[in-house]
Amino acid sequence: MSRYSPLERRAVFSLSGLFSLRMIGLFMILPVFSVYGTTLSGATPLLIGLAVGAYGLAQLMFQIPFGLMADRYDRRRLILIGLALFAFGGVLAACSTSIWGVIAGRFLQGSGAISAVVMALMSDTVREENRTKAMATVGMSIGASFAIAFVLGPVLANALGLSGLFAATAIMGVMAIFIALKFVPRAAIARRQLPLRYREQLLALWRHRDLSRLNMGIFTLHLVMTACFVAIPPLLVDAGLPVAKHGWLYLPVMLLAFIALIPAVIVAERQQRMKEVFLFAIITLSLAMLALSQAHGLVALISAVCLFFFAFNLLEALLPSLVSKVSPAGSKGTAMGIYSSSQFLGAFLGGILGGLSQSLPGQMSIFWILAIVVLLWLGRAVGMNQPRYSKSLTLQPLSDVALTTEQIEALQALAGVEELVHLPDEAVVYLKVDPKQWADSALAGWPVKILPT
Repeated sequence: MSRYSPLERRAVFSLSGLFSLRMIGLFMILPVFSVYGTTLSGATPLLIGLAVGAYGLAQLMFQIPFGLMADRYDRRRLILIGLALFAFGGVLAACSTSIWGVIAGRFLQGSGAISAVVMALMSDTVREENRTKAMATVGMSIGASFAIAFVLGPVLANALGLSGLFAATAIMGVMAIFIALKFVPRAAIARRQLPLRYREQLLALWRHRDLSRLNMGIFTLHLVMTACFVAIPPLLVDAGLPVAKHGWLYLPVMLLAFIALIPAVIVAERQQRMKEVFLFAIITLSLAMLALSQAHGLVALISAVCLFFFAFNLLEALLPSLVSKVSPAGSKGTAMGIYSSSQFLGAFLGGILGGLSQSLPGQMSIFWILAIVVLLWLGRAVGMNQPRYSKSLTLQPLSDVALTTEQIEALQALAGVEELVHLPDEAVVYLKVDPKQWADSALAGWPVKILPT
């Protein structure tokens, strides 16, 4: 795992930043909407729940279409479209006095389903050996967003009301658009021939054995995460920690978990032990569920939550990195779209499962059920292949040379080249090559030089 280049650093932190702004806007609604939503015209408990879930439903519907388009059109432009939809949805919800207007606004916000596009662009602009570290940074930004939102949401709702809270989400969307325009690099990808029909490409990736294992993984991970965040808060309250202080618990726990996962990420990438670290993280997640089922008292509960966040953050970093490694060339956006849809489906069903936890008979714990679900995932994950480790090269055209489209396509056709990303604004070309087939001498006579990593 090498150090970030200046371009990689800019891409990672700008994409993490816009991701974080969206997530804060999403999460800060959650702790207050069930209370403030009752003031809306036509509000019922069912419709309040629908307003909360409308965002996730739209995400579930639009992740795959955005992913398919990401393999054919400019990814930064798609991100800007998605952020604009998020901002407009916030404005619509802020201007609404009825529950149906808020439901429409939340659905419009969710229709900007750019998670897959952001992850695909991250994979384009970050070399393969740094991707797990980059994905961990995104995961950390999402975790920090969760804690910040749970502290900020009640404060803003109390000061500005529900309308002001939705207006704040729209402002965050505009800020994210500014970040995308100012800092996110534009990538032009030389693609292998894609199927002419979207359906053919979608079916091929849906049947891909290793990708299906990873899709099951993110489905399970977010089912467990959502169910836990329905079940854990009441336990913390019973143990003596008021709801108002939960955000202050999650933030330091997330920071500690992020620090703890750094050695595991180094082992996975530098020592090429991705599969072993991945299986270790799943086992740790199952142990966290068992620890939560047996936790009595605040200290034991917080310790179990720390173990859960460590496993969750590590898996959040490994899964998208693995998807980017095993995706067929030219299909990363579509693969990420299926992956993100699986994530939101898991979150949706996890919320239902968590809601049913209070009605379980006798001493049965929701965490026992979640432990069994995780072990079923482990049984499927054991059969995955160790991902191939490719070599990354960074090329820079010689002075005053602008590579033509024909030259880019000719570079893509060189023996051993698996993937090529051209960053025209930065005058840089990334190559992902098979070390067994590639020789640097293949670039002899080309008006480019290999930059040191």
